[in-house]
Amino acid sequence: MSMLTPPGMGGKKFRVTGDRYPRMRPRRRRGRTFVVLIAGAAAFGLLGYGTLQLIDVFSGGDDGGRAPRAQAGARAGQDCTPAATSERLPEPAAITVNVFNATGRTGLAQETADALAERGFTIGEVANAPEEYDGRVEATGLLVGTAEAEESGAVTVLSTQLEGAETAEPRAPAEGEESPQVIDLMIGEEFTDLTAADEAERRLADLASPSASPTASPAC
Repeated sequence: MSMLTPPGMGGKKFRVTGDRYPRMRPRRRRGRTFVVLIAGAAAFGLLGYGTLQLIDVFSGGDDGGRAPRAQAGARAGQDCTPAATSERLPEPAAITVNVFNATGRTGLAQETADALAERGFTIGEVANAPEEYDGRVEATGLLVGTAEAEESGAVTVLSTQLEGAETAEPRAPAEGEESPQVIDLMIGEEFTDLTAADEAERRLADLASPSASPTASPAC
């Protein structure tokens, strides 16, 4: 019996086998596994969102591409021509101006008529103002036209030539007036000269090309 054999064992040998002791399994790393799962889910979510965005872009917007084609263009029979901002104003040559001097200074009517003729206006009568206006116009001038002259824009065109001029109520057409675009210019006490030629030309250009945007028209 061996010295290493405990007493009473009868000399039996005991073998140590692997199934006699609990197996030592490696410790599970749950924290790292959880982080990996979260990261994978986030990446999958971003990928899915990006895919949906691409589908939305190529399918034509929020309606998923199911909008009728008629919404993308003009409807049948719809007028898409932009509305005009204003009617075409008459040229100075189409406007006849009667120049009357309502002041006590001599020669103003003829001088003003000559200056307006150089700027393209057609000159009619040149004389002293009628009694009802003589000495009663305090502004630089008073523009008296027919209703047709106002509606056509002739009064507006002439007003660009005289700063501070006032406009009277429309008058009835005078006997023998063939053109409706006839305006009486009563030169007043504050008159010194016509508006500078370059400034008057700029104002005319502004009238011809107004900066106001046209009236909104249906989407086309």
